Amino acid sequence: MILVTGATGHIGNTLVRALLARGQRVRAMLLPGEDDSPLQGLDVEQVRADVLDFTSIRTAFDHVRQVYHLAGLISILPGRQRLLRAVNIVGTRHVLHAASEAGVQKLVYTSSIHALRRVPHGVCIDERLPFDPQGALSAYDASKAQASLEVQQAARAGMPATIVCPTGVIGPYDFRRSEIANVVLSCMDGKPQLYVEGAYDFVDVRDVAEGMILACELGRQGESYLLGGEQLSVHRLLDLVGQLTRRGFARVRIPLRLARLVARAAPAYYQIARIRPRITPYSLETLTGNSFVSHAKAGEDLGYAPRPLRESLADMIAWLRENRHAIADPASIR
Repeated sequence: MILVTGATGHIGNTLVRALLARGQRVRAMLLPGEDDSPLQGLDVEQVRADVLDFTSIRTAFDHVRQVYHLAGLISILPGRQRLLRAVNIVGTRHVLHAASEAGVQKLVYTSSIHALRRVPHGVCIDERLPFDPQGALSAYDASKAQASLEVQQAARAGMPATIVCPTGVIGPYDFRRSEIANVVLSCMDGKPQLYVEGAYDFVDVRDVAEGMILACELGRQGESYLLGGEQLSVHRLLDLVGQLTRRGFARVRIPLRLARLVARAAPAYYQIARIRPRITPYSLETLTGNSFVSHAKAGEDLGYAPRPLRESLADMIAWLRENRHAIADPASIR
């Protein structure tokens, strides 16, 4: 039996599909009351538990030989630091403890590229960089960095654990309607696109799922692997979406100085309006910061080989067209 926590998320439900396609028995751990629509139609056992309640998660580990720990809280807005730390750090401790008690053969922890030490433009981001809670850009990044350090500590103590760090995920099965899905849907509707000059490393969610399975099978204990794809400018991303959707839409570049002024007031507005953040200081820093990422180690150690992003975007657009009725309301805040 394979246990997947956070199984309804974009990476989580894609991973479940990949494991089922390999003939594996999968148990998905969901929060009590959590919407399970991303898993509908899949032959997967569901168990309801909260990583903050150790007693509730212990039964989820019965007869489990492999664990993929993806459950976590994501937020780039202020005011949720205590809950972020609890879910992402204490929750990971609970999972490590339960996995140790159950004697699992392998645990794969999903961290974040932003949990690594921040480096300036021109410096390659790879596994030689340490996880750095103190230098993190946000409370979320800090919580993922600290949790990653605790997984490494557990590995040194004997836990058969490996860490993966995906970059910006795109692709099908995006039931929770990520920000990149919002952009693509808006382009599909022919709406004008406001953007800032910048770039990011994007990767197909299916390649991340494949990389995680490879990390489970071949990843070395205590090692981390960056699961990246291809660096793409925002302008090039919009060009590709325009070509693939065959829809015309206006593109207006916003000066970075103006965008930063707007971003300072944005978090308060998003909290009051109860809508998902779009322009925030964090998102601007992400797009304008260093996104020169190497996934060479994953390629050499695991055989990880991500597909071209044009293919990923084409499949994402096709999936969104077919499943637009089934994806989440964009008004919800993460």
